[in-house]
Amino acid sequence: MDKTRIGVIGLGTIAQLVHLPIINKLNNVQLVGLAEINKNRLQSIGEKYPSANRYTDYKEMLGSEKLDAVIITTPTNSHTQIAIDSIKAKTNILIEKPIALNVTEAKEISAIAKKNKKIAMVGMNLRFRPDAMLMRSLINAGDLGDIFYIKCGWIRKQSSTQKWFMKKNEAGGGVVIDLGILLLDLALWMLSDSKVESVSIQKYNHTFKEIEDTAIGMIRLDNSKIINFEVSWKLHTKVDGLSFSVHGTKGMAQLNPLQVYKFIESSSIDISPSKSGSSQGLYRKSYENELKHFIANVRTGIPVISSAEEAVKRMELLEKIYISAEQEKEIKM
Repeated sequence: MDKTRIGVIGLGTIAQLVHLPIINKLNNVQLVGLAEINKNRLQSIGEKYPSANRYTDYKEMLGSEKLDAVIITTPTNSHTQIAIDSIKAKTNILIEKPIALNVTEAKEISAIAKKNKKIAMVGMNLRFRPDAMLMRSLINAGDLGDIFYIKCGWIRKQSSTQKWFMKKNEAGGGVVIDLGILLLDLALWMLSDSKVESVSIQKYNHTFKEIEDTAIGMIRLDNSKIINFEVSWKLHTKVDGLSFSVHGTKGMAQLNPLQVYKFIESSSIDISPSKSGSSQGLYRKSYENELKHFIANVRTGIPVISSAEEAVKRMELLEKIYISAEQEKEIKM
């Protein structure tokens, strides 16, 4: 088969460190176009990928190149228009999270993708970590029994220092939409079809006026299931990073590193795999798996994981989370 022709729109940190190096190593992919409004950045990054033509206007790239797909890694407030223009140009899209600024925009992207029969995938890379995929397979196999509680957190330095990232009307929010959406997406993915019933969140704006730097909350689901989470750019802990534990009636499992315990009579038996990989290696592998899945979908039409339609549900949850934080009370879905 011919190689899948890819264009990348937006050459910020995530594109430079993750998407472009991985794409460059995939044998079935050809990077044919780069679009970036910053001319200096476009030139410096473009020199590393000579196979790709350079554009300061993504619309020019969409009109000039024969593209099978584009990867959108621009500021959040530009996602919707770029996604719509790309789909109308008969191009499949992978959008870095979050899909858009709000629910209305997310629904618009999902609807136009469906109407034009194009793939619209949203980058929820935690799903593609090898240890997370193994955890979900254990849950689906019933090895942990009925899951009733997920406790998770993500404490790390601020993901970006660019000005747009600190403005609510351009980023959509703070640490909740940056780290929280990934963490909660992973938790809900583990619980498959469980229905969210209510949210109760407390957020803190200690660093910025417009966006939150810390949030702590609880999500109630059907069948008395609970997700408890905390996300922060500023909390001080001994070890920064992601924590994630799933508790069921027959056992529990946690990430970083992957550990699995089964309850047998009055004992807890360790059935953890011998190796789960380093955090850095798993981070890299998650994006490799995500991009390979997207390319496979473009080439073969296999069902997409983390679709725009599913991302709409995540944005609806975020909307309720921010309402709960502002009103300081539990909000029903």
